Amino acid sequence: MLNYIFRRILYAIPILVGVNLITFALFFVVNTPDDMARMQLGIKYVTPEAIEKWKIERGYNKPLFYNSEQEALRKLTDTIFFEKSVTMFAFDFGRAEDGRDITQEIKSRMLPSFAIALPVFVLGLIAYIAFALMMVFFRATYIDFWGVVLCVAIMSISSLFYIITGQFLISKLWHLVPISGYEDGLDGGKFLLLPIVIGIVSSAGSNIRWYRTIFLEEMNKEYVRTARAKGLSERLVLFKHVLKNAMIPILTGVIVVVPLLFLGSLLVESFFGIPGLGSYTIDAINSQDFAIVRAMVFLGSVLYIIGLVLTDISYTLVDPRIRLS
Repeated sequence: MLNYIFRRILYAIPILVGVNLITFALFFVVNTPDDMARMQLGIKYVTPEAIEKWKIERGYNKPLFYNSEQEALRKLTDTIFFEKSVTMFAFDFGRAEDGRDITQEIKSRMLPSFAIALPVFVLGLIAYIAFALMMVFFRATYIDFWGVVLCVAIMSISSLFYIITGQFLISKLWHLVPISGYEDGLDGGKFLLLPIVIGIVSSAGSNIRWYRTIFLEEMNKEYVRTARAKGLSERLVLFKHVLKNAMIPILTGVIVVVPLLFLGSLLVESFFGIPGLGSYTIDAINSQDFAIVRAMVFLGSVLYIIGLVLTDISYTLVDPRIRLS
């Protein structure tokens, strides 16, 4: 078991290094520091002196990979690549263009994102699987048919529609919850209720259909026919055998949302004024703060890789034969 986990972690390291290199190339090779300076300074203030001053203040005046003017290891460490990219592996994200420490901002904004993403993840997973099992249990009936129709209808509507409609009806028209904002502690629950409901509903269509497809595929397998031949009820077959054997594809789907537990939802946080990592990323994109965007891309990659490793480990708990692969 430990050897299996160790192998999976070793596989993840090259992926993270590759993501880091690609991110660096996108931000510093395709988009040079001079281009970044022009975008930050604006048309009126773009002069060679202003560009050079902007680069010096932010450490962008150094060579990308190799500094021939330095000695020994300084040739590699006194470069943009080392200071802006390699240091991310130590979770040192540096400072934003406005001077604020990015690491501290991430720490302070992680809790609001987590407060939305965790309930959406847990409650949504339970609801999606429950509805998918119900549709499979009543397959080829009106419940299954209209359930699929409802899922397709939910999938066909943009999540932006749910946000705007929810704010208008629940907040502005009915005054049940605040339209936007955030507070720490239990008082913040009234601000989180509507975003959580919208997060669950907007993703229901695709998730329920996906779980339904998984369960239907398991229903046609040999072990299900054997269980029925032994006289087991349809309910017992569905909940004891089908659900258990469908755990591997379910775990695979769950991994996709793991980074969102910490990174938050870009649209929901922005529209509801929640100071999470999602709105932090959107604000950085709008203000062209590349330091924040780089940090969020790297952090998302780390969380996604951690999720992949945890998924591989969970596979071994569901099916121990996977350890041998």
